[in-house]
Amino acid sequence: MRVVVIGASGHIGTYLIPRLVDGGHDVVAVSRGKREPYSPHGAWQRVTQVTADRDAEDGEGTFGRRIAELEGDVVIDLICFQEDSARQLAEALTGRVRQFLHCGTVWTHGHSTVVPTTEDRPKRPFGEYGRQKAAIEAYLLERAHRDGFPATLIHPGHITGPGWVPVNPAGNINPAVFQTLADGAELALPNFGMETVQHVHADDVARLFVDAMNNRAAAVGESFHSVATTALTLRGYAEAVAGWFGQEARLTFLPWEEWRATVSEADAQITYDHIAHSPHCSMEKSERLLGHRPRYTSLEAISEAVDWLIRAGTITR
Repeated sequence: MRVVVIGASGHIGTYLIPRLVDGGHDVVAVSRGKREPYSPHGAWQRVTQVTADRDAEDGEGTFGRRIAELEGDVVIDLICFQEDSARQLAEALTGRVRQFLHCGTVWTHGHSTVVPTTEDRPKRPFGEYGRQKAAIEAYLLERAHRDGFPATLIHPGHITGPGWVPVNPAGNINPAVFQTLADGAELALPNFGMETVQHVHADDVARLFVDAMNNRAAAVGESFHSVATTALTLRGYAEAVAGWFGQEARLTFLPWEEWRATVSEADAQITYDHIAHSPHCSMEKSERLLGHRPRYTSLEAISEAVDWLIRAGTITR
């Protein structure tokens, strides 16, 4: 099939594009053209690359039409963050695609209540990002069920892999947290360190997109989580990372208001977003309907990212 991927050079696209090419698909990679994939691969020499400024073209009302004119059998949208943008694209693609796949987020659930959280739990999102992603999901699923628009939604957790800093045991993305654990120094965590994070390797997300394409009849009109099969507490995560460096984690715990005063405001805000959500989502649906099971545990996925940070000199042993 001809597959158009929007946001092709990012975390997921780095792994998705080679999988699609190796699967025999004719691939069109749409991006701003401002960065290379995180990992080089010869498959990129066999794709059609299209440069587009989505924000500008959405503002002009031309982006959806431009994507439709690429004549994809399948369109995969990895970088849509506003409901209006999703509406423009879906309207332009109506009647013109075999399947439309949108990348959402597990943050559409809002606070965790019953865990592991399944896809059909009531959605109570908070924060602009979560609310917009939930609105996109509601719109696309309503279109799928009412009009037959062939939408499938994939909701990743904390995407990780070589090439960027993963969400760390303090719930933010400051690499100094990993260095502290590598040095055997004392690390303060918020509250009792019992909030959760749930990572997923970018390649497992890419695999789920492909599995949804290969099982179109079961995937259209549905949403699927894309996470490792288990979540990590901040405390357990910190202990595991320290062990990678031959250290025993020296952890202290501070009430939230005290802890946030020990870090930058930016780090505190990122941590708050992660621990307020404390995701722990189920992967049962994707295994049952699509035969998909993640290959990486949370710690295996994080380990690859940390190894890359060591090779890059960001973390020293």
